[in-house]
Amino acid sequence: MPTRLTARHSASPIVKCSVIVPAYNSQSTLPLCLDALSHQTVRKEEYEIIVVNDGSTDDTARVAQRVDVHYLHQTNQGPACARNRGAEAALGQLILFTDSDCIPAPDWIAQMLKPFEDPEVVAVKGAYRTRQKQLLARFSQLEFEDRYDLLRTNPRIDMIDTYSAAFRKDVFIGIGSFDRNFPQANNEDTELSYRLSSAGYKMVFNAEAIVLHKHPDSLRSYLRIKFWRAYWRMIVYRRFPQKAFKDSYTPKSLKIQTLLMATSLPALFFALFSPALIWLVAILWASTFMSTVPFSLKTFMRDKQVGLIAPVVVFLRSAVFACGSILGAARSLFFPSKNGSRRM
Repeated sequence: MPTRLTARHSASPIVKCSVIVPAYNSQSTLPLCLDALSHQTVRKEEYEIIVVNDGSTDDTARVAQRVDVHYLHQTNQGPACARNRGAEAALGQLILFTDSDCIPAPDWIAQMLKPFEDPEVVAVKGAYRTRQKQLLARFSQLEFEDRYDLLRTNPRIDMIDTYSAAFRKDVFIGIGSFDRNFPQANNEDTELSYRLSSAGYKMVFNAEAIVLHKHPDSLRSYLRIKFWRAYWRMIVYRRFPQKAFKDSYTPKSLKIQTLLMATSLPALFFALFSPALIWLVAILWASTFMSTVPFSLKTFMRDKQVGLIAPVVVFLRSAVFACGSILGAARSLFFPSKNGSRRM
C-alpha cells in the first residue's frame, strides 16, 4: 500500500512536533483518537499526525486515510517497529506518542510540549483518565493514580509510557529508539526509559497531559494483563537489574508483595512433601494481605466500593505478578541473549 503524504512541508520550520499513532486492527477506536488529535488547542500548522498501520487486516487503513494525516503502512512487525518508523518520518524535533485506543484531551499536545521549555528535559510522560463505571476499571484507574502520586514527588522520573509520551527526536534516535525485539506493546517503553535514565537524561511527569483510555473491566482480563506485564518486566530487569529494587514508578509495597508471593509459591510446592512448610506459606500470604492495607485505605477514601475490593484484587495481582516474574526470570536465565543486551 503506498504512503499517503498530506499536510507535509519540504522545509517545515513551523512544525514543532509530530504525533505518532501506531495502529493494528484499530478501526473501532482510531476514529475517536484521530478526531481528538485533529482538534487540539495548538495551531494545526504547528504539528502533524502520523499513523503507522502495522499490517492491519481490518479497515484501519481506510479509517486513517479519511482524515488529514501522514499515513504509513508496514507489514506486521509490532508497535515498537511501527513507532520507530513514525519517528524516522517525523518532521518535528519533538515526537509525541499515543495509542490508537486513547482519546487525547484538547490541550494534550500543549501540555506535552510545556516541560520542554526546560532545555534539559528530553522526555515527558502524561497521564491516563477514564470515564468507565465498571468496578475493575475504576480500580485500574486508582491504581494508576497511586503511581502518579509517587511520580509527582520526583523531579526526575525513569518511566515514560507510550500511551502519553514525548521525546526530543535527536535523543530518541540517538539512543537507539524502541527495541524492535519486543513483539507486543509490553515493556518496550520501560526498556527505552531505563536506557535514557541510565544515560543520565532528564525525564519528567506532567499530570495535566491527559488521554482517556478504556481499562480492563473484568478480573480475568485485568489479571492476564498483569501476568504479561510481570513477565516482560523481568526481561527488562535482566538488562537493568538495579531497577528491580527501586524506580520512580513502582510503589515499594508492590515490589514487596510480589517478592512475598514469589517466595510462597515454591514453599507451597515443597509443603506437599513437608507439611510443616504450610505455616511459612500462611505467614507469607498473611504478610502479603496485610501489606495491602495502606493502598486499600487510600483507595477507600476516593472510592468506597473500590476500596472494599482492593485487598482481594491486590492479593490476586501479587499472585499473577509472582507467576509472571518467575516465568520471565526463567526465560532470561535459561534462554539468554546470544547477540548482546538489546536482543532477546
